[in-house]
Amino acid sequence: MYWYLQVIKHNYANFSGRARRKEYWMFVLVQLVILGLVLSYASLVDDVFGSPVVGSILGIYCLGTLIPWLALNVRRLHDTGKSGGYIFINMIPLIGRIWYIILVATEGEYGQNQYGPDPKGEDFNEIEEIGSLNE
Repeated sequence: MYWYLQVIKHNYANFSGRARRKEYWMFVLVQLVILGLVLSYASLVDDVFGSPVVGSILGIYCLGTLIPWLALNVRRLHDTGKSGGYIFINMIPLIGRIWYIILVATEGEYGQNQYGPDPKGEDFNEIEEIGSLNE
């Protein structure tokens, strides 16, 4: 939840800089859980009361998180050394989506690149971070 709130509160429309894999995938995980819960609730309320109000709430939530979602994707691409324009790869049916998932799953470049400093830091050791609770 920490990474989700970081994206929403502190990097809402920040399209510059870099985002590490952990930030990206934690945001995706929380986003999917929230969407799943809202969809389940919408289905239940729609079946019981016949009211599409919750569907409207889902639409408002999706619009509210669209800009931070796009900003996070651009920053994730920056971490891999790619331009934010690579987000349009998703428009290629099937192959583009697979290619994009591979891009965002790829480890970012070590050290500073043209988009900013390494979000992990210069002296980051990934092996030591595994299992630690420190953020």
